[in-house]
Amino acid sequence: MAEELIRMQNISKSYGRVQALDGVTLRVFEKEIVGLLGDNGAGKSTLIKVLSGAVPASGGDIYVRGEKVAIRNTTDAIANGIETIYQDSALVTELSIARNLFLGRELIKGPRFLDRLDQKAMNEVAGELLRRVGITKNIPPSTPIGLLSGGERQAVAIARAMYFDSELIILDEPTNNLGVAETQGVLRFARAARDSGHSCIFIAHNIHHVFQVVDRIVVMRHGKIVADDINPKNSSVAEVEMVITGMSDEDMRAAIG
Repeated sequence: MAEELIRMQNISKSYGRVQALDGVTLRVFEKEIVGLLGDNGAGKSTLIKVLSGAVPASGGDIYVRGEKVAIRNTTDAIANGIETIYQDSALVTELSIARNLFLGRELIKGPRFLDRLDQKAMNEVAGELLRRVGITKNIPPSTPIGLLSGGERQAVAIARAMYFDSELIILDEPTNNLGVAETQGVLRFARAARDSGHSCIFIAHNIHHVFQVVDRIVVMRHGKIVADDINPKNSSVAEVEMVITGMSDEDMRAAIG
């Protein structure tokens, strides 16, 4: 059995009287893609924000490889090998692919106090990373991000997380507003990350995309996890939709008919 990479234990988060998370326990194992599903307001975005350090939990603990860690901000999350890729990829459109890959962690040549960027080394690494994540087009690493398609931008963001050895890559709605070909590209990139030894949490409203790429599905409803061991290989989209909505077979038939 794969080793447990991340465990969020009994996590709670409240905003005044609103209980966004209520005793949530989420586990992610090595080399696993977990699909995190739920209706709007289910709590999945809040849970990911806690794990990525964007918001503090009101209670509960987070463990990385069995060791309790404190994640107070995004810097803490990155230091613990957790990288989040949002829908907009958090890329600087005016800068090149290579500069975006190393943003804030640029390679330096010569004495560090001179602060001279090693552009050649960054370009070489960027070219190799683009090939690793499946971009077959010959895109120069000096190309500004603003000239790339949505799928190519997501690929750059994923490549950055892979290069800096993030053990867990969180993909938050990575296929929103993408065409069919670009969506398939993002799904391939997620699989490539897993095959390279990374784990992923994949959040998407499009359940069909989730079924194509994840190993296990976790469903949240009203701030709680209501299912955490759904195997997409022996479950149907309709069955998972019923878990998400809380509808029974009879309820579903009545709604349709």
